Amino acid sequence: MDFDAFAEAWEAAWNSHDLDRILAHYSSDIIFRSHKAVRLTGSGELRGKDALRAYWAKALAAQPDLSFVVVDVFHGHGMLVITYRNQRDVLAAETLRFGPDGLVVEASACHVHK
Repeated sequence: MDFDAFAEAWEAAWNSHDLDRILAHYSSDIIFRSHKAVRLTGSGELRGKDALRAYWAKALAAQPDLSFVVVDVFHGHGMLVITYRNQRDVLAAETLRFGPDGLVVEASACHVHK
């Protein structure tokens, strides 16, 4: 798998704000963790693409100017970490673990707190 190409496609999908394009990278049984999800969903762990779609739809509606710029891509065994900056120049990181089909089966988002 070309992790750098994946990171470019991931960035472009997010910047398009097209949920189908974003979610195309994730398996139907995705497990997603983020402390930011708690505010909109009541939980920091979401299971399944439908739950993730509902959360990201709310998040995108609340931030119509959302944009990401990938800073670094760290390669691992069946996984990668993408660090990126958002439209407010806040640094964040996503750890993505892939299934055999190349789709993300587990994702964890971490954000800088200032």
